[in-house]
Amino acid sequence: MNLPNTGQKKLVIIGGGFAGISLAKKLSEIDLQIVLLDRHNYHTFQPLLYQVSTSGLEPDSIAYPIRKVLKNLENFYFRLANVDRIEPEQKLIFTDTGNLQYDYLVLATGTKTNFFGNQQIAQYAMSMKSVPQALDIRSLMLQNFEKADDSQDPVERKALLNFCIVGAGPTGVELAGAFAELKNNVFPKDYRHLNVDEMEINLFEGSPRVLPPMSEYASKKAMKFLKELGVRVHLNAIASNYDGEQVTLKDGSSLRTKNFIWTAGVTGAAIEGFAPHILVERLNRYKVNHFNQVEGYDTVFAIGDIAYMETEKFPKGHPQVAQPAIQQGELLAKNLEKLLEGKEMKPFTYVDKGTMATIGRNKAVADIKKLKFGGFFAWFIWMFVHLMALVGFRNKVIVFFNWAYNYINYDKAARLILRRFNPKV
Repeated sequence: MNLPNTGQKKLVIIGGGFAGISLAKKLSEIDLQIVLLDRHNYHTFQPLLYQVSTSGLEPDSIAYPIRKVLKNLENFYFRLANVDRIEPEQKLIFTDTGNLQYDYLVLATGTKTNFFGNQQIAQYAMSMKSVPQALDIRSLMLQNFEKADDSQDPVERKALLNFCIVGAGPTGVELAGAFAELKNNVFPKDYRHLNVDEMEINLFEGSPRVLPPMSEYASKKAMKFLKELGVRVHLNAIASNYDGEQVTLKDGSSLRTKNFIWTAGVTGAAIEGFAPHILVERLNRYKVNHFNQVEGYDTVFAIGDIAYMETEKFPKGHPQVAQPAIQQGELLAKNLEKLLEGKEMKPFTYVDKGTMATIGRNKAVADIKKLKFGGFFAWFIWMFVHLMALVGFRNKVIVFFNWAYNYINYDKAARLILRRFNPKV
C-alpha cells in the first residue's frame, strides 16, 4: 500500500463507522500519520437504513464521504480496502490492495449479521447492515409488488405480499412499522387494481416481548402501536428454516413468503490473525481493558461494537449501539495523546443517554434514564436526536425536508427500483 513517508509514527484505524469516525475527528492535534481503512468510501448512518429499505430516504441522505468528513485532518490518509488479516506480532496488516505496517492500531470494524450457524437462512434471508443491502430490500419489495399486480395465482400473490421480519429489536420494530405505513398510506394509491389488504407484515420474536433491550413500558407501548398499524406480532417464535419460499418455525408451523428479512442478531466483525483466546466465544468481540487496549497488546485498541469490556455496570459488555462507540472513540483520541506524552490514560465510563425506537407516524418509545415516553413526544425526540446525529449539514437538510414531505403528504417518494435484485432462488 503506497503511503508517503512523513517521518511520523503510523496510526491505522480499521472501520469508518461511528467508532472510527468519532476517533478520527478528534485527532486534529496529534503527532501521528493517521490512516483509515474501510471497504466503502463513505460513513453510513445505520439507524436510518430501514428508511432506505422502505422508500423513505435515498441512500445519499444517510451516507457521507469519509474523505469529506475528515477533510480538516492534516496528516490523514484514506484507503479503500478489504482487510484480510493482521499479524499483530509483526504489526502488519494484509489487505486486498497491499500490506501496511503500523505503530498503533485501532480496530473499529463493528458487527455483521448473526445467523447463529443456520446456513440455509444465511443463504436465503435478506440482511440490513449496509446501504447495498437496504437497496436490495427496497428493490425486492417493489419488484414483488409489481409481480403481485400481474399475478393471477392467489397463492403466489399471497407469498409475494407477505413480509416476514425475524427479530423484534429496534431495527425489526422500525422496519415493520415502516412497511405497515406503506401498506396503509402509499401502496393503495400506487397499486389501485391490487387488493393491498392482502399484504401481511409478520414480525417474529423469540422472547416473550418486543424490544427486549428496552423497558416493559416501551415494549407494551410498541406492541400496542404495532397492532394498531396491522402488524402481526409472533412472540416466543423462533424461525428455524427458510428455503427462499417457506419459513418454518421451531414449533413446526410454517408460512409462505418471498420477503424474509433477518434482524435477529449481530456478531462482531473480527479480523483473522489474533489468538482465539482474545475473542469472546460466540460474541466474536475483542477482549479489552478499561482503556480499550486489546488483551495482551499495548498498541492495539478496539472500540465500538467489536470491543468487549467488562465493567461492574455492564458485566456482559456494553450494548452494541452507536453511543458507546462514539464515546469510546472520543475518549481514545484523548488517551492516545496521553500515551504519546507518557501520561496516564483515563479509563472508559459509559454514559447511557437512553434508547429509542420509532414505530411510525407519531408513534415511538423512548427510555431516557428513569423517564419513559411513548407516542408523539417520544416520536419528536427520536426525530430530533437522529436528525442532529447525521453527519453533514446537507444530509440534515435533505432528511428534514424528506420527513416533512412524507408527514404532510402521507407519501414516500423514493419508490424507485434503481437496480433489479435477483433472489437466490
